Amino acid sequence: VQLQASGGGLVQAGGSLTLSCVASGLVASQYTLGWFRQAPGKEREFLGSVSRSGLSLYYADFAKGRFTVSKDNAKNMVYLQMNNLQPEDTAAYYCVADYEGHATVAGGVDYWGQGTQVTVSS
Repeated sequence: VQLQASGGGLVQAGGSLTLSCVASGLVASQYTLGWFRQAPGKEREFLGSVSRSGLSLYYADFAKGRFTVSKDNAKNMVYLQMNNLQPEDTAAYYCVADYEGHATVAGGVDYWGQGTQVTVSS
């Protein structure tokens, strides 16, 4: 199984960015897919996830309103749209796959992508 994230980069504060992640070796409709991030010196934190069917969404409280997770089961992909980015959003962003859970707890995730860096300048 591989999760390949892309779309990271440098953006100015207030800007937007959309991350994409393609999953290979698994069937997206059988997994909850989601995103975590990790800033330097901080623990990895949950952002949001989307259920197997794509109908249920789960978000960290701080992510509600600015971050949107979606998936395309036909393409085996999950997306993270981020709006009004701030310097504190600077981190490595990881896509994840969880077979049994909602992908909200790092310890319960089955597969991790390699991460894509997002840097927000002030």
